[in-house]
Amino acid sequence: MPEMQLLRPDHAPALLAFELENRAYFAASIPDRGDDYFTCFDERHRALLAEQEAGVCYFHVLVGAGGEVLGRVNLVDVADGGAELGYRIAERAAGRGLATRTVRELCALAARGYGLTVLRAAATLDNAASRTVLARSGFAVVGETQLSGRPGLSYLRDLRELRDATAPPDAPATRGTTPGS
Repeated sequence: MPEMQLLRPDHAPALLAFELENRAYFAASIPDRGDDYFTCFDERHRALLAEQEAGVCYFHVLVGAGGEVLGRVNLVDVADGGAELGYRIAERAAGRGLATRTVRELCALAARGYGLTVLRAAATLDNAASRTVLARSGFAVVGETQLSGRPGLSYLRDLRELRDATAPPDAPATRGTTPGS
């Protein structure tokens, strides 16, 4: 089973390979990152790590047994007890429940590890898989939105019941990773 790890500098090569390998697959359902993302990848990776170190974002990768990145799941714009959830799973790993399991795991980590009380998310109407993952992970539709000009739905997940649970989250930091490293 892939392991969720907090983003580190040494993830860069595998993360770039993941993004390049899945670019067309992702662009079919979410806005493309554009050529500059790939041209300036190393600089962007360092900037993400700086944001994570500052505590305004938490970036995670799903790492397979061979060290390959199979997905990413992120919390961005962390403020006032909330954050925006974003995720993407490699085409070769899709359809096996990995996204749902990972989003649920990140919800628990957000509540008990990062002290958050609410997560926001959005998905385009034509991205049925992401809408299903969000629904299965306890997110409720709270309105309509536009994502890069495409119609979508806004979601909200109250994390308070997870925060109050007695079992500790399966936090990436307990698996040999440290924030901002």
